[in-house]
Amino acid sequence: MLPEMGSEGSSRVVVPRNFRLLEELERGEKGIGDGTVSYGMDDADDVFMQSWTGTIIGPPNTVHEGRIYQLKLFCGKEYPDRPPGVRFQSRINMSCVNYETGVVEPSHFPMLADWKRENTMEDILMQLKKEMTSPQNRKLSQPSDGHEEGRVDQKGLVVKCCIM
Repeated sequence: MLPEMGSEGSSRVVVPRNFRLLEELERGEKGIGDGTVSYGMDDADDVFMQSWTGTIIGPPNTVHEGRIYQLKLFCGKEYPDRPPGVRFQSRINMSCVNYETGVVEPSHFPMLADWKRENTMEDILMQLKKEMTSPQNRKLSQPSDGHEEGRVDQKGLVVKCCIM
């Protein structure tokens, strides 16, 4: 663990990146709350623990109810000091998401814009689920249920998904 000097000269412990990600992995594997949000690593052999998949089941009494949304989270080498990249693989219409790319836009999603080291991937997923219930998102028309959509990822590959 690395000591970091606080503003009053006191030191606090900063958990190294990989320890932090191992804690998040363990928590993600145990399940979160009511089971409507989950996450885990894409590749167990990824020693840098960069690529993660998240799932959000749409909240009740919204247009998202019953929909299952898949997301990709990318934790670069600066995580958790810098937020992960977050992109919906599933098509979704939300005020904080670029409709064409699925990228959660930090300028429209305060948790990413005002990132704090203490925030986690779980916090992001929970906040996105909460955002689905906000007045500006709860009734936005969504792509058709069960309609397979292709989304081009950052490497130019077409990602196929089916919203059920």
